[in-house]
Amino acid sequence: MLLEILATAAAEGEEIKNAFGFWEALEQGGAVAYATVIILAIMSFGSFFILFTKWFEQRKIMSQYKKLRGTFWRASSLKEGATKLEKDSAWRQIVDDGVVAEEQHQKMTDSLEAHDWLHGSLSRSEDTINAKLATGLPFLATVGATAPFIGLFGTVVGIYRALINIGIAGSASIDKVAGPVGEALIMTALGLLVAVPAVLAYNYLQARNKRIAEMLHGFSTDVLAYISSDGKVKPVVATAAPAKATSAAKPAPAKVGAPGTSTTTPPTKR
Repeated sequence: MLLEILATAAAEGEEIKNAFGFWEALEQGGAVAYATVIILAIMSFGSFFILFTKWFEQRKIMSQYKKLRGTFWRASSLKEGATKLEKDSAWRQIVDDGVVAEEQHQKMTDSLEAHDWLHGSLSRSEDTINAKLATGLPFLATVGATAPFIGLFGTVVGIYRALINIGIAGSASIDKVAGPVGEALIMTALGLLVAVPAVLAYNYLQARNKRIAEMLHGFSTDVLAYISSDGKVKPVVATAAPAKATSAAKPAPAKVGAPGTSTTTPPTKR
């Protein structure tokens, strides 16, 4: 008898379906809920896409800078040093712009105007590279600022539907408000889930861009000094540390009785 009761309870439990799950909440929300989720999904995908692509781009520029410090300044001229840099790299662009500015400033008779021309040309090159590195960051800032409000919009719609159900039913029973309220909470959570990674990614990439901007400014300043001094002023390139000198060989002890040596014997005690 007990087995039959347990079997009947199990069969009834299998037939019970959760009517307040995620997809059920979206179905109850209708077009508004689906549209909100799709917009948040697009924002989330775009945020992670920008995060990874910009991170790899920044990593490439930083690794090129490490190689640059040991190879570029060993060259006898800027044109020779440019051949050691990767094509279409940020550092190659600054050098190429510096070479072009050097060729153009030779046509100027005023030395002050020539210096200003070189400085302005390299500054424009820096600004171009920094602007390229900053692409995509406004999207992350927009997602971080608007995603919570998009989720809040879905929350407001869900609460509104819950109030309508309460008004129609005439009572605030749990089966009437659980679906709309669950939908509202889901939309709020999705909005925060999209916004928080976007804000973190924006701050992280922005900090790395500032570091790269400092590297670019320092390198362009070195290029400007090199051009203005006709190659006499350039950064000191670290060279490999010389091998440690081997310790001098100790002189061999003199042999007793060898020619040219004197031997003394200690006095004997009496």
